[in-house]
Amino acid sequence: MSRPVRVRIAPSPTGTVHLGLCRTALFNWAFARGHEGTFVLRIEDTDAGRSTQESLDAILEGLRWLGLDWDEGPDIGGPHVPYMQSERVDGHRATAQKLLEMGVAYRDFSTPEQLDAWRAEQEARKQMVAYRGEDRDLDAAESQRRADAGEEFALRFRIPDGETSFTDLVRGDVTFPNAEIDDWVLVRRGGGNPTYNFVVVCDDIDMQISHVLRGEEHLTNTPKQILLYSVLGLEAPDFGHLPLMLGKDRKKLSKRTGDTSLGDYRANGYPKAAILNFLALQGWALDGETEVFSMEQLVQNFEATDVSKAGAVFDMDKFGWLAGEYLRQESPAELVEHTAPFVIEAGLLTADQIADRRAWFERVVVSVQERLNLYADLPAWIGHFFVADDAVVYDPKAEKGARKRDRRVELLEAYAGWLKERGSIGDALELGEATKAWVQEHDAKIPDLFQPLRCALTGQPGGPDLFQTLDLLGFEASLARIAAGARRLA
Repeated sequence: MSRPVRVRIAPSPTGTVHLGLCRTALFNWAFARGHEGTFVLRIEDTDAGRSTQESLDAILEGLRWLGLDWDEGPDIGGPHVPYMQSERVDGHRATAQKLLEMGVAYRDFSTPEQLDAWRAEQEARKQMVAYRGEDRDLDAAESQRRADAGEEFALRFRIPDGETSFTDLVRGDVTFPNAEIDDWVLVRRGGGNPTYNFVVVCDDIDMQISHVLRGEEHLTNTPKQILLYSVLGLEAPDFGHLPLMLGKDRKKLSKRTGDTSLGDYRANGYPKAAILNFLALQGWALDGETEVFSMEQLVQNFEATDVSKAGAVFDMDKFGWLAGEYLRQESPAELVEHTAPFVIEAGLLTADQIADRRAWFERVVVSVQERLNLYADLPAWIGHFFVADDAVVYDPKAEKGARKRDRRVELLEAYAGWLKERGSIGDALELGEATKAWVQEHDAKIPDLFQPLRCALTGQPGGPDLFQTLDLLGFEASLARIAAGARRLA
């Protein structure tokens, strides 16, 4: 590349951290890391009425949790401080004054009422022409006189004739006729704040941003910003506009189709690696076939030019599957660490109890690992371990299946007697083989015992290995539950 790679994300601290922001951050981060570049975090907090410290903290903590570390930012500083946009306003105003003096900006004294009337006229005529202020060609001295007299104005950028073209890293060659671009506002009426389209260019110039990877919704802002670079005599960054994230119905993502915050996905127990992997698939692919890959592979292979221009379908089913794939790769220690908060929240065990029974708890978690998609799934799978032996809650499906077995009570009572004679559970694998032989000796079929037995032990219609469950429950608890089951299923 002809210039050092410097990319940025510039979120506004006005709400929760949504996955769209996380995907934009991920692609910028991967691009920077893959090109030995710099990843900058800048906060666009000029909307003082909506910006909150809580939202800023959530952005910093959420991106940090994902592992998307930045090289410059409001919390760590850097060579282009400050990284809070609200602290850069004096520079924005100085640049606005410079543009006015250059003649590429002008004061527009039109009132809001006049602008509303103009828009209404356009709608009535069914015209969509770009706005050109009545004061566009006002003599500079007269413009200054009216401003000095206290007349309110907005500062607008003077769009030139012709067209604006650029090569988008994602979409290829793009051209906008300048006749379709408004003389857009640089500084709001009445000495208000500079606008987004203006200050983002000022800040990108100051921070020497080389590439701008952002959402498709910003595409129409790009010609305005390129024209601003041009009048300042500066090279514009390379732009790449990422595809929209769509629901499976191919409509804009909504809460119903997955548009919720990063915090919600964390609270629901999605593995961090799965979130990153899934976000990477929202518009990009490693090789068209591999769906589970590491962040190292993403960094090594990511190029903005490989991002799809078509909308990315946010498939919740695929997200769940991917989460399960990552969860099942975890070591027992990792799985315990990640699921423990959900077990504690469910009231099954305290942190101290988990620590005291660590080896046993680890075995319990591993026993259902293949059945989990989310960390939050664990309490539902293991809740039966933490109820009184005579108070196991029977799932209706489990109880119905158990009651279909005519010899259920006879076999449960006989099996309990056989276990007592054994004196212990012993090895789970050996017990399973011995039990199958015992069933055959009693002229029964495997389901005749196994369905009522599982119902008595766990209350569930299915689950992990039955004899592993007996082992984890222990000898006395298993016998007590079998006895209770024989009574309840009679």
